[in-house]
Amino acid sequence: MSEQPTTLHGTTPLHEPSHLRETVRLRYAAAAVKVTGGATACCGPQPVEVDENFGATPYAADERDALPAEAVAASLGCGNPTAVAELREGERVLDLGSGGGIDVLLSARRVGPTGRAYGLDMTEEMLALALANAERVGATNVEFLKGTIEAIPLPAHTIDVVISNCVINLSVDKPAVFAETFRVLKRGGRIGVFDVVADDTLTPEQRAERGDYAGCIAGALSFAEYRAGLEAAGFTGIEITPTHPVADGMHSATIRATKPTPTETSA
Repeated sequence: MSEQPTTLHGTTPLHEPSHLRETVRLRYAAAAVKVTGGATACCGPQPVEVDENFGATPYAADERDALPAEAVAASLGCGNPTAVAELREGERVLDLGSGGGIDVLLSARRVGPTGRAYGLDMTEEMLALALANAERVGATNVEFLKGTIEAIPLPAHTIDVVISNCVINLSVDKPAVFAETFRVLKRGGRIGVFDVVADDTLTPEQRAERGDYAGCIAGALSFAEYRAGLEAAGFTGIEITPTHPVADGMHSATIRATKPTPTETSA
């Protein structure tokens, strides 16, 4: 194992952060508008065009059928975090970058009426779409929040599980995302995330050659960088498991980790 310190790509962005964030916001706003506009068509909303490695395919047919077509059409992730987060009745779950609400609505069903599912997104158009989708299914244990994943608008120690679906790689300040995620989780809380992760041999420049930032490729961390970032934030029990390739040397991966309890911290 290398003795060299591992740094997080994205801590010092190659491009001006506000420009990258606006590029991402515009892309996802346009996706929401496309889905909303398609809702008036005779055949319902058309899925947003994305690479074959992204979209609603990872969700089981019965999950898709139980949700509004607009929520499924707006899915832009690279996996199904609700399938790996092991959500339980009564838990409070937060989805970082909730988009059209597909993972929030699925989480709400799993945690039941005694639990609560929060969705956080910075895009007005996606938030409006998500709220409409929640109304369509009559979900009462959901709440959508406007904000960024680098500054989560929730109190500390209030969330049992944080999920995310191919969104953390879009952040221009990933250490802040990891720190904020750790802050809002209760002791013993956990993350169940899908994200794009790069082979350790790829440089940031090589990652950028494989896709753009808004397309979830250029901003991806390597396996070692991801682990180092979670460890620096305080997480333990880190597991990063590739699921399928999305580009040469780039993978969709599940990321699991836990916020230690006071006993574990002092041990």
